[in-house]
Amino acid sequence: MKFSTREDIEAPIDYVFSRITDFQGFERQALRRGADVQRIDTAPVPIEGSTWDVAFKFRGKDRKLKAIITRLDEPTELRLDTAASGLDGVTQIELVPLSRNRTRVAVSLDLTPKSLSARLLLQSLKLAKNSLTRRFGMRVTEFAEEVEESYRKGV
Repeated sequence: MKFSTREDIEAPIDYVFSRITDFQGFERQALRRGADVQRIDTAPVPIEGSTWDVAFKFRGKDRKLKAIITRLDEPTELRLDTAASGLDGVTQIELVPLSRNRTRVAVSLDLTPKSLSARLLLQSLKLAKNSLTRRFGMRVTEFAEEVEESYRKGV
């Protein structure tokens, strides 16, 4: 199952990339929402191969997720592979400079089942694909607006 969207952001590509790769900020957000986040590697900044183990509750069950940066091509591309309870995911973020202060962000998420229970979960998600696609787009739009706002305040 694949979700994808794109947004244009009124900020330079380097700034947008720095916000997309603010992994410490994303770790803090996950911790505030009750997840347990552990970074596995010891590199001072995230690089290709950086790995996180995340534990959280979803639909009343404890879940575990492993996330690995498999591609980090500054300032144009980020790929994050995830594995959780038989469900693998690939998140691809591509940035394209439209002008000096405008950047297009394309985000895609591809989910692949690796177990029967994951296949059943994806089947149930397909029934709600339209609303999930809309929510996915809204989340990306909200993030784009936050990046624009922080850029305007910082300039």
